[in-house]
Amino acid sequence: MSENKNNLLYFQNPSMQGLYNEMQEWQRANNRRLLSTSIQKDGDNYCCIALSNPTEVVIVSQDGQRFAEVHLDPVSGVVGGLRTYNFSP
Repeated sequence: MSENKNNLLYFQNPSMQGLYNEMQEWQRANNRRLLSTSIQKDGDNYCCIALSNPTEVVIVSQDGQRFAEVHLDPVSGVVGGLRTYNFSP
């Protein structure tokens, strides 16, 4: 699996409208959404550091040897069960 798993992004544009358009286009082109953004004026540009939703999230034990299967209740969103398994890299 050679997919890039980085989710930190940087955008800049001289106008706020241009920055918005760039961010919208990135979301459309990558079929991913931005989870968190921080926009600041930097000189003549508006700059944004953003986090996107990762394409893969793996929950592992502290030693990295086991991974977990998490079950959420579809109505409440509360974790209904958690099982761990041995992991062989």
